Amino acid sequence: MGPRRRLPLAVWITGLALSAAACVPGTDGSGAPVPGTGAGSAVPDPARAGRTTLTIWDQEIRGGQNDELEQLNEEFENRYPNVTIKRTARSFTDLKTTLKLAVTGANPPDVIQANQGYPDMVAFVRAGLLAPLDNYAGIYEWNTRYPATLLNLNRVSADGRRFGTGRLYGISQTGEYIGLYYNKELLAKAGLEPPTTWKEFTGGLGRLRRSGELPIQFGNLDKYPAIHTFGVLQDQLGAERARDAVLGRSTGFDAQDTTRAAATLADWVRRGYLPKSANGLGYEDAAKKFAAGEGAYLLTGTWQLAGLKKTMGDRLGFMPPPPADPGGPPVTTGGQGLAWSITSRARNPEVAAAYLDFITSRHAADVMTRNGVLPAVPGRAADRVPPQSADGQMIAGWRRLSAADGLVPYLDYTTPTSYDTLSESLQGVIAGRLSPERFTTTVQEDYDAFRRAQRSQQPQPTEPR
Repeated sequence: MGPRRRLPLAVWITGLALSAAACVPGTDGSGAPVPGTGAGSAVPDPARAGRTTLTIWDQEIRGGQNDELEQLNEEFENRYPNVTIKRTARSFTDLKTTLKLAVTGANPPDVIQANQGYPDMVAFVRAGLLAPLDNYAGIYEWNTRYPATLLNLNRVSADGRRFGTGRLYGISQTGEYIGLYYNKELLAKAGLEPPTTWKEFTGGLGRLRRSGELPIQFGNLDKYPAIHTFGVLQDQLGAERARDAVLGRSTGFDAQDTTRAAATLADWVRRGYLPKSANGLGYEDAAKKFAAGEGAYLLTGTWQLAGLKKTMGDRLGFMPPPPADPGGPPVTTGGQGLAWSITSRARNPEVAAAYLDFITSRHAADVMTRNGVLPAVPGRAADRVPPQSADGQMIAGWRRLSAADGLVPYLDYTTPTSYDTLSESLQGVIAGRLSPERFTTTVQEDYDAFRRAQRSQQPQPTEPR
């Protein structure tokens, strides 16, 4: 059977030729309008809410991300002096660990960032901890501002068993993808140019090692970075197959792709292309080491760009993982940042919705761009970024990936336990304790167990009388 025809990412990123008209504002994702919504509905006015404190939990702790959000928060408070924003910012790992306790506590936050997929967003929806946002999507016209494909990643079905369809439970502020940062000076010192193909990239790693340089800086103490690195390796072998597995459209991850990607990761460690102590090195510490000149490459997300650029300046380059052929379509892991969601016990959900609308507006997109952050839907400021700068390379890469339909969702979206399964197993692969073949078996067992549980929960057809 041939590949499914999908809506190209270029369509939903640029907003051209979208099926937005078919997905009218204020729908639940099924095409059925939600009463009392749409462009004609009254927009809530936070100024009439009285003295209000908006409690927010997020993970935008890095330089440019923190800066853009702090600026937007200040602007929101200036526009609505009756609203005070009380912000708690934690790392991704800390937020993931503490968020469930926070939203189930006596005084839950009003607005949170929730990771998409089964482990977090779907689990929160099933527990009744998040408020559906379809009415606000109609009032604020998010369904015309955002392409349907972006919004769909923040949807959960009515029965709480699937993501990617159903009611809307969040909107994302940023776009993101896993790319290849490079130190121009270290590449030139080793006689290398920025790679134009994946083979050029991997072929140059040995040359860097022989010249005395660490080819790829990498820290996996936080566990999740290996999911990103492994995902990129798997994408090069079969992006379409990986995407179908994440979205539950297949019987699981292709065994050959998974084993080969895990074997490559293990081989990189053995050859010294990655730090041998990677499992004991923090993610942020690895980024600091790269910025200080320890490592020719850093394979990680666009969210690191602003901080790295501040330290490295013109020495920093950035690109999507290079394609198989020169000028060919790139593929990588990515999509959009964590969803901003309103909790079901928010004290003033209308103020919270106005806040979500403000930080995802076209003005907000321009603020993000000026701070080196990639907006989910770039604004006018993106067209004024110098194309040879790291920021310009990031934006150009986003557009190339969009045109090529080259983004594969994060692997940890796949099942409620996939984050733990992948992160722990990949630490084993890196340490040499788990073979690539056993890793593949473990990942598939996790996938199969979840699909069996899903099937067992399906209503059984009744016998005709």
